[in-house]
Formats: sequence, C-alpha cells, structure tokens
Amino acid sequence: MPETAASAAREILTGLHDVMAARGSTQSKLDRVVDLIAEAMKSEVCSIYVLRENALELYATFGLNKEAVHVTRLGLGEGLVGTIAETGGILNLDEASTHPNYAYRPETGEEHFHSFAGLPIIRREEPIGVLTVQHDDPRKYEDVEIEALQTVTMALSELLASAGIADGTKGRARDTGSQQLAGLKLVAGMAKGVAVFHQPKVTVEHTVAEDTEAERARVYAAFRKMREQIDNMTRDAEFGTGGGEHQEILETYKMFAYDEGWSRRINEAIDSGLTAEAAIERVQQRTRARMQEIDDPLLQERMHDLDDLANRLMRIVSGRTGTAAQQGLQDDAILIARNLGPAELLDYDKRRLKGIVLQEGSLTAHVTIVARAMGVPMVGRIDDIRHIAAEGDPILLDGDQGTITVRPSRAVADTFAQAMASSQKRREEFAAIRDKPAETTDGHRVTLMVNAGLAEDAANLDAVGAEGIGLFRTEFQFLVAATLPGRESQYKLYKEVLDAAGDKPVVFRTLDIGGDKALPYLQDEKDEAENPAMGWRALRLSLDRQALMKAQARALLEAAGGRHLRVMFPMVSEPWEYEEARSLFEEQVEWLRKRKRMLPMVTEYGCMLEVPSLAETLDMILPRLDFLSIGTNDLTQFLFAADRAEPRLAERYDWLSPAILRFLRRIARQAKEADVPVRICGEMGGRTLEAMALIGIGIENFSITPAAMGPIKAMVRSLDAGAITAEMDRLLADPPRDLRKSLTGWAKRHEIVLD
Repeated sequence: MPETAASAAREILTGLHDVMAARGSTQSKLDRVVDLIAEAMKSEVCSIYVLRENALELYATFGLNKEAVHVTRLGLGEGLVGTIAETGGILNLDEASTHPNYAYRPETGEEHFHSFAGLPIIRREEPIGVLTVQHDDPRKYEDVEIEALQTVTMALSELLASAGIADGTKGRARDTGSQQLAGLKLVAGMAKGVAVFHQPKVTVEHTVAEDTEAERARVYAAFRKMREQIDNMTRDAEFGTGGGEHQEILETYKMFAYDEGWSRRINEAIDSGLTAEAAIERVQQRTRARMQEIDDPLLQERMHDLDDLANRLMRIVSGRTGTAAQQGLQDDAILIARNLGPAELLDYDKRRLKGIVLQEGSLTAHVTIVARAMGVPMVGRIDDIRHIAAEGDPILLDGDQGTITVRPSRAVADTFAQAMASSQKRREEFAAIRDKPAETTDGHRVTLMVNAGLAEDAANLDAVGAEGIGLFRTEFQFLVAATLPGRESQYKLYKEVLDAAGDKPVVFRTLDIGGDKALPYLQDEKDEAENPAMGWRALRLSLDRQALMKAQARALLEAAGGRHLRVMFPMVSEPWEYEEARSLFEEQVEWLRKRKRMLPMVTEYGCMLEVPSLAETLDMILPRLDFLSIGTNDLTQFLFAADRAEPRLAERYDWLSPAILRFLRRIARQAKEADVPVRICGEMGGRTLEAMALIGIGIENFSITPAAMGPIKAMVRSLDAGAITAEMDRLLADPPRDLRKSLTGWAKRHEIVLD
C-alpha cells in the first residue's frame, strides 16, 4: 500500500483511466476495476454493488465467489452494504460480523473474511452503488486507505453513470398533485410565488485528470475569483445602519473563503489524480460526512458555510456560474435550497424574493438571521422538497405555521389569498394606529417596547411604533461569531444600537449563553448537562468567567458615555448573584473614571425574574433594583417542571392558568408597593388574550416581538383596564376549569380586538 492517500489513489486512478478508455463491456470493465483496486490495496476482497430497482446488486468482485455476481442482492438498509447506501456513510470495521446490521449471504463465501470497509458511490448527491474491500485479518483500515478509496469512488461514479446500469433512488415518480408539507418555523410571514431552485447541482462529468498542473491552475483561478466576489459582498452588504451581526456573519464567511486548510485539501485531491471539479466535490463530500457526525448546531452552521462556498467554487471552476440569483428572478419567487449561506441570500433581488424553503436550516443559522433582517418568510426542515416540487410549481408559504403547499388546489389558493389579504388589511389598520399611544378606553397608559438582538431592530423602532427596546439580547453577537467577540467589537455594536435608538430607551441584557446556547469557543466538558436550560448558563456562567463579563461591562459603559445606560442580568436565582454582578459593573465604572473616560450620565440596573426562587426574596432585592423584568418563557417551564423543548409538554401547560397568573399578580403587587417598574419580556406578552389578562393583574409594561406590536396596541386601545382588572380578580378568586375559555368569552362580549 503506498504511503499517502494521494499516491494510492493516483495509482488506482491511472489504471481506472485506462480501463474506462478501453473497449469492452461494462461487466468486463468492472471485473478489471475490482482486480486493480484489490491489487493496489493489497486486499483479499474488492466488490462493487450497483443500486438497481432499489436493491444493491453484487456486480463485480475479486475474492468472493463469482457465482454470487448478479445473484446476491441487498435492500436499502439491509446488511452492511444496504446500510451504507441508505445512510451515505462509511463503515470501517475490524470484525464485520459483530455489526448489528451484518447480514450473512452464504453464496458469497465471505465467512472467511473479518475486516470490512465500505463506501458509497455517489452521483448527484444520491447513492448509486457501494464499493467494499475485505481482509482476512481482523483490522480497521487506516485513514490513508479510506481516503484513497473515497477518491476512487468518484471515478467509479462516472463509470457507472456513463454505463447507465445504476438506477439510483430518483426513479420514483414525482407526485404532481397538491401537497402540504410541514417544517420548522424560521421566519414569520406569508408568501406565494413559483418554485425557483437556488442552484441545480453541478454534476462532475470527468473525474480523472489528464494534466494535474492544468487542473491546479483552474482551481487557483477559481479561488481568486470567488474571494473577489466574497470581498465585494462583504463590502457592499447593506442592512439599514450597517454593521452588526450580519457583518459578523459575512466576516466569518470570508474567513472560510481564505482558509488555507480548505484549499490545501483540494490541492491534495488534485495530486491524487482528480480533475478540479472532482477534487472540490471530493473535499465537499468529506465535509458533509463530518457534518453528520457533529451534534453541535453552531459547528454544523460553520460546516454549512463551507459547503455553500464549495458550491460557489464548483460553479466558478466549471464555468456554470448562473445561479437563480445571477440569472435574475423573473416572477415572485419561493426559493428552494438544501441550505443557503448568508452571502448567497444577499445575491437575490429583494423585490422578487418572496419566501425561502430549506431542506435543512435552524433558528440560529446565519441565513435565518439574515432572512429575518430582510423580512423574508422562511420555512426549514422540508426534507423531500426537491423530489416533490419542480421548477415553476406554484407554492404557498406560511412562515407563521411552518407549512408550505406545493401546487395548491384552487380552493386552497383562494383561502390563502383571503388570509394574505386579511393580513395585509390588518397591517394597514395597525399602521394607522402606529403613532397613537397604547392607551385603554378608560385612560390607562401601557408601555410597549420590543425585544431585539440586531442593530437593525433599533433603527426600526419608529417603523413599528415601539417606545424602545425592553430586551436587547447581547448574546446574538456571540452566537454568530467564529471567535469570541472582543471588547472593541462589542463596543461598536452597543454604540450603534444606542445611536439608532436615539432618545428611546434600550435595556441591554448581559450574556445569556451556555446551556442550549453553547458556544464552541467557550465549550468545556464540565458545561455539558442533560437539561441545559436548568444548567450552567446565563449569569451563572458570567460570574464564573468574570473576564468575559468585565469586557462586556466596559464595552457597555463606554458605548453609553454621556447617555442613559440600562443593564439587566438574566437568570438571577438569589439576591447575592445580582449584587455580585452589579458590583462587577460598578468596579468597571471606577476603572473607567480613573482613566478619565466618559461615563453614562445615569446607569440603571435590573434583573430578570425567571427562576421562581427569586420571588421568595423580592423583599430583599427590590430596594436595590431600578426595574424588574419577568421572563415568562423560562419561568413557565420552571414553575411547571415542563421542558419547553419537549414536544409532548409544549402545549400542555397554559399561560392562562391560575398558577401562572396568581404568581405574576403577587410579583406585580409587591413591586408596585416598592415603586419598582415591572416589565413582561417573553412570548406571553405578545399574545393578545394573554396580554389582556396581564393588564388585568397589574402589568403595565411589555417588551414583545416587533410583529406583535400592532395586535397588542389594537387590543389595548379597545380595552377598559378597570373592567378587566375586576374580571381578573373575580376569576382568580374562584378559578373556572377553563380560564382561557372564560376570558375569551369576556373579550368577545366586550368587543375586545383579539388576534
């Protein structure tokens, strides 16, 4: 066996090139190929299975019984070979028979062999066969051997495709009727348009290089062009006030474009004898295989960015640079992609791009954050979309429900159109009261602010009619960054937010990271927990890593120099945690004062009540608070011991339960007696019926999503605060079995505007 993967693969590819160029039947060529691979790998067995009619058929072998050829067949998921084809993964076993999916086929005579390595043969992202090697001795194959075989499978893919003997898995007929598909809600909103595929896959037609140096030159030229494109995007991207998280995302994207390790791996693949296109795909397949092994969604997102760049590089090197964005959208479009990088999304005409459907996607993905800033509805996790929809098919997208309808019937399309028209009419009604106060019919004033995490949100306060930002999630900047954001980059973001908000208040929540918002560059084995929501996160983590909190404190204090600073600490469980966090900030104030830096004119400190234990010590902490915010999302799951990420519990515990409302009323009354403002920050405050009930128990301040501003203000302006207060007192004194039903009936009788 040669010493390097490149030399091993080159030796086999040279022989494969001759085989493919020679005359003869496909069978004779494959028979020669398995002999060639077995000899180069010094392997007792080499076999090729071809996917035909959804079964893996033994098509050629060296080492197994020849009588088994065209006789042995394994279904997808059956045996080791079927498992490889179904999952697209690699198996490398020192003892094949111990694997749970091992299926013995007596006609092959394979019982004498112990070690086993199998790799999928991929064509257009679909398995069309499997290559296996076996040894008599029980040993795992070395990485260099597996890498060589991975390169060889690319040439085999070309050979099988040209021979036309493999069916693959796309032979099934595509349904042309109407279909509704459910996915993951990523960006809210409704949209309709025709299906446009972001980029048809560039199929590698030639894998074996004639001239290695010529292929290397092609790749170098493609890299230069790609990096120039990324530089231009990073420079030209505009998001209102600019900068912020989107700039961080694009800088991370740019970092990958200039990654020398990535270009080196492509060069090594060219050294093994592959063409430029095949080398890029070879490295891309390896990246995708690694993605499947990574559980961390943030690290997966980094891999998605690299996958996106590989697609871009492939298009450039092949001369097929015409993505749907470059070709131009001709009609209102629903863009379909396996996944998207943020830079690719920015290529599109915002006037025509109405919605996005992803096969993958996540709430914290870079492209989700960018799409939200662009105001483009998006649904993810629609696994089979590329098999169900065709280019030009009409699609209805409901980002509020996380569903799409492909080729809708006339009745469905009419209903959707009515819903969109109704939604547009409501938006117009909300716009009409945007600049009017959130005041009840009996003159009770309610303060409506927004939750935010992007600099652009601060610039849009007037557009949504918000009175400020009641919760600015500072962790967003950390979640999208490849490395720990320094004090200077934090300072720039906070200053930009304050500048954009002008005279309107901004409440900065200190870092709420850890737990289910893990950062790979801060990860510690000790941080892992079975229930991350109740673990080492938020203020607990910040107090443990005080250098992190000091840097944030200094950035906030300097950014607010000469202005009003409002700071809020998350997940405070006991008063001493708040005191320690506040002392840390005040130490930084003294540090800056000694150095004659401009300080905030006023600094207010508050905390979030999310942990029920804090409610039992309010008398101790309220005298030290300038304001109190209640995080209803975490508070609810802690009160009911119900993980909000658990689907079976998600709808079981109602916000309009006596337990929640009595708890919140007690807090509101106690805070009012201490003259400390209370604000609701959480989804509960953004729902009209729940917000009505909250006003009835004494809550006057809300921080909600921008999309909820219109509905909540309309509800407030139709409400008599005195009447709902009396009704809530009555209902909570002797709660009915279904409090939600009772409140809904009351709202209808009093003509309250609800969603």
